[in-house]
Amino acid sequence: MITVPRGLVLFLAGLFSAYHVVLGIYSIDLPRTPGPTIFALALYALATALSLWPSSPMRMGLALAFFNVAVCVVIPLLVGSQLDGSARNGYATWYVAAVGTLMTITATRRRTTLAWVGVGALVVHTIIWAGPAQLLDMGVIGSVVWVTVAVLLARALAKAGRDARQYALAEREATEWQAAQEAHLFERQMRLAQTLRLAAPMLRHIIDRHGELDADDRQECRYLEAAVRDEIRGRKLLNDAVREQVMAARRRGAIVTLLDEGTIDDLDGTELEAVLDQLAAAIGESTADTIIARTAGEGSATAVTVVGLSSADARLSALGQDSPEPEVDLWLEIPRDPATASALGV
Repeated sequence: MITVPRGLVLFLAGLFSAYHVVLGIYSIDLPRTPGPTIFALALYALATALSLWPSSPMRMGLALAFFNVAVCVVIPLLVGSQLDGSARNGYATWYVAAVGTLMTITATRRRTTLAWVGVGALVVHTIIWAGPAQLLDMGVIGSVVWVTVAVLLARALAKAGRDARQYALAEREATEWQAAQEAHLFERQMRLAQTLRLAAPMLRHIIDRHGELDADDRQECRYLEAAVRDEIRGRKLLNDAVREQVMAARRRGAIVTLLDEGTIDDLDGTELEAVLDQLAAAIGESTADTIIARTAGEGSATAVTVVGLSSADARLSALGQDSPEPEVDLWLEIPRDPATASALGV
């Protein structure tokens, strides 16, 4: 996209406005009273300087816009009071182009309604002071055209800016959607590959046995089903060490549940491996009957919470007493920061 430096635009606008000031000074007729014309020139120069101030925002302040309109009303009255509306005044009607220029700047800076008011005041003054026939001769129509073009350009540029922002937003959303789809595809492929690696030997064994499995084979299928479920629900809670310890715990009769809520997706590399190694060690050292490992909530300093529950003593039920709730055999909070884990001796 080709852009024009703002400084260059302001310089050209200032140069064009200064040209009207030069014409106004040149047209001062000393036999007449120069005071009103000089005051009009000073007002115009002040309004132009404020309107083209380099550090001003793109949208003109409302107070400045009203000031510009007031200047456009006052200047024709001041200068016109020293001229004869029925005669050809030449460069003495410099204020017509000056008003058009000032209102063009106002319209460009997104105060289109007030720009129409300012140039409309010029039209009304000219009709009353010199008659409708002078609208073309004095260049009033040209000033109206300038403002019209400025308004149309301002609206077109504003629409182009909105469209560009919408296209950028749509492109960003499309890129994010594509990245998410690719991530989901990669995740599915990885999970399928892992599932195939786990289940392929047993599937071949089932084929070789023509579907006739003994008790040990059926139990092994249950272990494999639980391992496949871990790949779906456990996601980032799994590495080779965790898989090995989970399978060992299940083989000794424990119930192991892994739940990944997606709150450790930002962990990667050594940080994630440190968390998973601590999780594997906790599962391997626990003698609990039920082990639950779950990622902590969003914004927590804890990465994974591990809970181990032991069943109540069966002898209490034999004596006719109510069985108590399962006892907590293991409670471990694995922090996200490996340095914190080392300091706590985890």
